[in-house]
Amino acid sequence: MSQIDVIQHLRHQPLFQQLSNEQLTQLARHARAVPADKGRMLFHRGDECDGMYAVVYGKVKLAILSPQGVEKVVEIIHPGQSFAEAVMFLGKPYPVQAQALEDSLLIFVAADAVFQALAGDPAFARNMLAGMSLRLHGMVRDVERYSVESALQRVIGYLLQQLDGDAPAELTLEANKNLVASRLNLTPETFSRVLQQLSKAGLLEVHGRELRLPDPGALAAYGVAAPN
Repeated sequence: MSQIDVIQHLRHQPLFQQLSNEQLTQLARHARAVPADKGRMLFHRGDECDGMYAVVYGKVKLAILSPQGVEKVVEIIHPGQSFAEAVMFLGKPYPVQAQALEDSLLIFVAADAVFQALAGDPAFARNMLAGMSLRLHGMVRDVERYSVESALQRVIGYLLQQLDGDAPAELTLEANKNLVASRLNLTPETFSRVLQQLSKAGLLEVHGRELRLPDPGALAAYGVAAPN
């Protein structure tokens, strides 16, 4: 892609929206578009981190592999989100691996360009701090859920997070069931069992990755009443 294309993509990323044209141009000199076919590994755990990524479209999975080869999904990154900022500031290798879950387009921005933008624009610094703080808050919330919530409550909480209100809704799982289960710190079998339980209760209709929630309010109440 040309530099002009990169600038346009950066301009539409929430993290970079407040930068001036001059700042975006400077940032783009040290940025590149990264097309990634589904399944492409963007980096492995232990690789040197020399910049950050922003997702234009597609989805990226951040995960850790155990010594036994078991994968634990840490986070799924969506369009408009970025990743690797915190590691970039630490100057340490990536603690996770990143893989495209579907055909995606990312923008890689070199660390030096980010540091220069931070030095020249307090608003950009605030945006980046806010983004990292939200991610940290989300991770703390996940740990809390894993510690105190039952499998049923985790799945219900995950489903309700995808919705805007209490009206009947349809949604598509952001990844296959095995990956979503890992994201919730559940086995695939437990995740499927919970979906079946909700389906039998009339609170969920499952068609592969396509789900329908006839009454989100009743689903929320079911989760509250469920024992931990």
